[in-house]
Amino acid sequence: MIDTGDTAFILAAAIVLGPRKGYGKESFMPHNLPMTLIGTGLLLFGWFGFNGGSALAANGIAATAFVSTHLGGMAGMAMWTLVEWLHRGKPTTLGAASGAIAGLATITPAAGFVGPNAAVIIGLIAGASCYYGVSLKGRLGYDDSLDVVGIYAFALSWVMFKAVDMTMGLRLAMDSGESGLDLSEHSETAYS
Repeated sequence: MIDTGDTAFILAAAIVLGPRKGYGKESFMPHNLPMTLIGTGLLLFGWFGFNGGSALAANGIAATAFVSTHLGGMAGMAMWTLVEWLHRGKPTTLGAASGAIAGLATITPAAGFVGPNAAVIIGLIAGASCYYGVSLKGRLGYDDSLDVVGIYAFALSWVMFKAVDMTMGLRLAMDSGESGLDLSEHSETAYS
């Protein structure tokens, strides 16, 4: 998850840009789950340093932040996978990664100041609410590949995106979008 200002910015961009070609008609599933899990692991590792290091000392607050970060992230992952299992009939690897990030992002403001039980509760609430937030995004028709949902600062972001779209445009040329930005912008491809 991203902070609320960023999520509003991304939601405004998704609405102004509109859906990608084929959105709602074709499946846009992630194509490299091992890289998703590696990225999630790197984020988790960095999050320990971020939350624990925010105490600016090796003290009790840093230790509490470290433990809360772990418990919040793992509770978010557990709850997302449980809700996904109940809702769709099976949990997914992508869902587990998304739940972990939801729990990590949600525990961050309180990491050094809540105990283990509160960290688990915060993570559980994050996992469930973020799962339903992502589901709501789909029902509202937003083509948001990052799966974030806006709260604040949406109106200002929408106005800025609309102004840029009207003056110089935001949408890629159709052939660039179909061939991919690696080829159209950098003259190289990741796959042969």
